[in-house]
Amino acid sequence: MAGEDYKQVVIVRSDLNMSRGKIAVQVAHASLIAAFEAYKERREWFTAWWESGQKKVVVKVSSEGELLELYEKARQRGLPASLVRDAGLTELPPGTLTAVAIGPCPSKLVDELTGGLKLL
Repeated sequence: MAGEDYKQVVIVRSDLNMSRGKIAVQVAHASLIAAFEAYKERREWFTAWWESGQKKVVVKVSSEGELLELYEKARQRGLPASLVRDAGLTELPPGTLTAVAIGPCPSKLVDELTGGLKLL
């Protein structure tokens, strides 16, 4: 743990054409949900991330399928992860999958899944 880099990566669907405000809200939901999961399940990762400034990176995918695949891979590897479904009160139909957050966890673990994705 000492000397290791920690971060959280939030993945957003670019095919939904959400407004910037909507994207910001979906990223916030995903980030908080995954952070709370890490706090409960991997406290050492959460604490290291928190104490090092809560590094976050936001990237994009172009489909629901890609989003689900990354979420499932993260869960299979035991990484904190959240899957956000929109409530449908503004721009999107209820239940639309919008974002996934992976981490906080060691950067090298999340980079194995998300390192090839483009920044949002």
